[in-house]
Parts: sequence; structure tokens; C-alpha cells
Amino acid sequence: MSNVLIVEDEEAIAELEKDYLELSGFDVSIENTGDKGLKAALEGKPDIIILDLMLPNVDGFEICRKVREKKDIPIIMVSAKKEDIDKIRGLGLGADDYMTKPFSPSELVARVKAHLARYERLVGSGVKANEIIEIRGIKIDKTARRVYVNGEEKAFTTKEFDLLTFLAENPNHVFTKEELFNRIWNMDSIGDIATVTVHIKKIREKIELNTSKPQYIETIWGVGYRFKV
Repeated sequence: MSNVLIVEDEEAIAELEKDYLELSGFDVSIENTGDKGLKAALEGKPDIIILDLMLPNVDGFEICRKVREKKDIPIIMVSAKKEDIDKIRGLGLGADDYMTKPFSPSELVARVKAHLARYERLVGSGVKANEIIEIRGIKIDKTARRVYVNGEEKAFTTKEFDLLTFLAENPNHVFTKEELFNRIWNMDSIGDIATVTVHIKKIREKIELNTSKPQYIETIWGVGYRFKV
């Protein structure tokens, strides 16, 4: 029997969802606040999470982000907010689906079954899931060599991708331009340090909201660069 965790602060909605899921053979638990929902998601063993967006204490975006750092189970995000930006943000943080309230409980059950079946096929097939790095809205798919910023795919050259991935895999570590050149280009950096600067500039144009005030790749003056988390 699959375990479903519902994180929903509207008790009537949560109980209705629970009734329909239990009638379909699922074992269901409910948490009504974000902090308790996050704890249940990380410390418990749910097979799938139905996650409301607007929650007291900790919102659904933050729960999704923290769960994705530890687990790859399906997450269905639900919300009364219809704006595309919320959907894009939720999917960009790792949610598998996004449903806008109000919706049919039977549709929710159908989606739960579909996501669980897909996940079980993936796990049971022995096919290794793509190696992915996710940091504050940036998703780097190392296997497919693709980069998404808040759910939108960005085109990267080979070296841009390699440089971004290396920095993201070593967060908060300051690297000199010489070190980065040797790591990514694998050759003597004498006379070629400017190559790193140019590539950092191009990467920032693709991932930063404001390149003059970078939130991801910081310049440490007189030293080099670091990826901030």
C-alpha cells in the first residue's frame, strides 16, 4: 500500500482528498502546517506528497526545495494561485505536477496513481535517474547537459556548462581564475585568464536576474569566484 502525505492547511479540503485516496487503497496522513509537513516529508517515508503552496510557518516552495535535496519521490503541488510564475517556480524547484484549486478529487487520485506508476517503473527498471544539481531555482541536469532557470531552459556552450557545473558542485568555495582555467580547460592558464572572465560574464547573463548584483556567482575581488548557496 502506497503512503500519501497531504500537506494542506484547509482541513476540509485535506479530509476530502484523504477520503477519496483511502477509497482508492492508499494509506494517507495529513499535516496542516508547513513546518510539520516538512518534518513528516523528511523523517517519514511517504511515497508521494500532495503539497499546498500557501502554508503557515513554511510555504510549499521551501518544502519542495528541501525535500528535493534529500528525496526524489513524486510531489504534486496544489494552489489556488493561477499565475504562471507560481507554476513555473514550483516545477523549477522540482515539483512533478501543479494543480490549480478547485479541482476534482477524482482527478487528484488519477494523477497520484499516474505519478506513482511512473516513479515505480523508473525505480524498478534499474535505469539510473539523471544526475541533477538543484540550487535556488537553478536546475543542472548533468546527464542530459541541460540547464533550467526557474523552469526555463537556457542554452549553454560546452565550457559554460562545465564551468557552471563545477562551481555549483563546489558551493561557497573560492576559486582563482587560474584554478578554474586549469580545471575546465585543462591546460596552462598563462595569458589565458581572460577566458574565465568572459565565460563567467556569459553565464551570469543566463542565470542572474541582475548581473550587476549577482546572487549566484560572486566575484571575490583580488581572488576569484565562488558559487553562493
